[in-house]
Amino acid sequence: MFGIGLPELAVIMLVAIFVFGPERLPEFARQAGRMVRQVRNLANSAQNQLREELGPEYADLKLTDLDPRVAIRKHILEAMEDDDDAPAQRRGLAPAEDVLAQGERPPYDAEAT
Repeated sequence: MFGIGLPELAVIMLVAIFVFGPERLPEFARQAGRMVRQVRNLANSAQNQLREELGPEYADLKLTDLDPRVAIRKHILEAMEDDDDAPAQRRGLAPAEDVLAQGERPPYDAEAT
């Protein structure tokens, strides 16, 4: 939960009791719960509205899919899986008979440079 462990949570609760007092703390907890619920409902409604606007082909859209890091990771992993399945020639590798021997110079094209 947000990288907060049990000791940190205990310290936060202890400070909250001292700052707000034991009389007002339950009301603050209720307000915090209501706020979290409202934020969650807002996020869910925004996600549903986005799905409706994009159409049926994006019905399985999750908000985490819009994160650039997730998208890049997903496409890189797909590309790596495709490379593993592709034959050597399709990946741009030379067949075994076209590999240069030890000390052999590669062909040179003067017009290409």
